[in-house]
Amino acid sequence: MTKVSRQIDLSRIGPSVVLAAAVATILGLAALLARVGSDAQWLAALGQVISARHAIPSGVPFAASPTGSWPNTLVLAELAFAAIEGALGDRGLMLAQLLAAGGALAILARDARDGGADGIGTSAALLLAGVGALPSLAIARVQMFSLVLFCALAWLLRSQTRSPSRRIWLAVPLLALWANLHGVALLGLGVLLGYLLVERARREPITAAAVAAAGALALCLTPALWRSVDYYRGLLTNVAAERGLGLWGPLSLGSPLDLVLIAAALALVWRMWRAGAPRWEWLVVTALAVLTVRADRDGVWLLLFAAVPAARAPAPARALRALAPIAAVAAAMMLVVSVVRGPLPGGAGGSLVRGAIALAHGTPVLADGSIDEQVALAGGRIWAGNPIDAFSQPVQTAYLDWTAGEPTGGAGALAPAVRVVIVSRGSPTQALMARMPGFVAERADGTAVVYERSDSAG
Repeated sequence: MTKVSRQIDLSRIGPSVVLAAAVATILGLAALLARVGSDAQWLAALGQVISARHAIPSGVPFAASPTGSWPNTLVLAELAFAAIEGALGDRGLMLAQLLAAGGALAILARDARDGGADGIGTSAALLLAGVGALPSLAIARVQMFSLVLFCALAWLLRSQTRSPSRRIWLAVPLLALWANLHGVALLGLGVLLGYLLVERARREPITAAAVAAAGALALCLTPALWRSVDYYRGLLTNVAAERGLGLWGPLSLGSPLDLVLIAAALALVWRMWRAGAPRWEWLVVTALAVLTVRADRDGVWLLLFAAVPAARAPAPARALRALAPIAAVAAAMMLVVSVVRGPLPGGAGGSLVRGAIALAHGTPVLADGSIDEQVALAGGRIWAGNPIDAFSQPVQTAYLDWTAGEPTGGAGALAPAVRVVIVSRGSPTQALMARMPGFVAERADGTAVVYERSDSAG
């Protein structure tokens, strides 16, 4: 094939095809790496309790430590997770996560095209954002709802930047729905306030002030009502957040995934600068960048938000057209194989968890990682775990010290009521339990070990 004929062949691959291939590639990679993460199964467990009782319980019913004062704002998400888990198990959560990721990417693409970006530029921006945010797109967590709602809110605000109208009031019911699904609704309110302050208040100050007030009140339209404020306070001030642990960990130059995130963010911001963007978008990007440095879990919102203005910058059309057919075929194969396979395994094996619950004879099980959520979903009781902000500060401290393998502070988690402990193999917690007097290894599988308190330890 001659160079001319290759050029003609590539020219037949339209921007829409390139865009579809880019979205499919991101979803294929997400499916290949899909797993059910922490902060997912406890929602299904709590949703099952609500469905069975036809009422919202006080606190966390499967936890032995006191949680009665915890304001439960996420009932809608809990019921949704319970329905998905009950119908299709963990594979259902994986499929829901992929649908949410696909919905978010579709909204971003529509938002970019509405703003004047072509299919090639949009494809390049989405690929950068998708690769940088791949862990957030692949791992099924409660934030799946926020992937769609965050992009929908940004789309609404950008459309209002181009043509202000009364549709800005749609942000209020959107935030109300969001508040019943995920705590990132608070971040959504921040994005709305940034737009209103910089863009709308200059021309329509009364409307801007009214929408801002209504948006803030919308976050309280949950089963917890005004106590939703306490929920957000607890979410932001829990011990894991204060210590920067787990999902609250800061951006690290020693993490390969964080380096990819940083590279993608820098590339998007550079493209955003080349294309030009309204001042309120720069304000939001700056705020999200600061949040990302403090907790890399926020990086996904930075990437998703920056992708749309970055899509208006020029992109290598020939290279993307050449790769589109190969990427589309590879993405289809990855999606089929991954859906048939199901999510990657994590936590402890189901039989080990059930055996530990039976061994506990109704006493609370102490478990690390996401195993505590497996125990709850299987009908057992936990001493403490997720949602971590539901527990008192001393209980949070003792539990997190224990998961970190700290012998002094962690001993507080081994309350007399705890007779059975499950820990991940090779974790600091296993190292602690291996030398903890009064506990013996009872059973194990390839990923976890069960310890039982010996009778002599009483």
